[in-house]
Amino acid sequence: MKTVQTMLAEAEAAVPRISPEEAKGLVGRADVLFLDVREPAEVATSGKVPGALAIPRGLVEFRADPASPLHDAAFDRAKTVVAYCASGGRSALVLKTLKEMGYENVRNLGGFKSWLDAGGDVEKG
Repeated sequence: MKTVQTMLAEAEAAVPRISPEEAKGLVGRADVLFLDVREPAEVATSGKVPGALAIPRGLVEFRADPASPLHDAAFDRAKTVVAYCASGGRSALVLKTLKEMGYENVRNLGGFKSWLDAGGDVEKG
């Protein structure tokens, strides 16, 4: 039986972290998908990384799977996926799952606050 802490540790070990400074250089690139996995109310309150696709954690698998009727065409296994949430836990879990789904290039930006603290641009949610 796994605990949340075990699951988070496994996800953190499987998914590389990216600094806000590194992430800034990836914003706007056609080969990169920024993914905000926070809840809609969180995104509405604080905004998001410019161009980020905002999909709550519970729906990501359905949007990422091309065989799903809910598939979002922004998901492409050839792209690098950079995900974030409030503190980095949800994004790590999502990215581990995306890796299992065949998305090879995944990076965890961690928490949105670190993006803000680094002076990252914000788009209204």
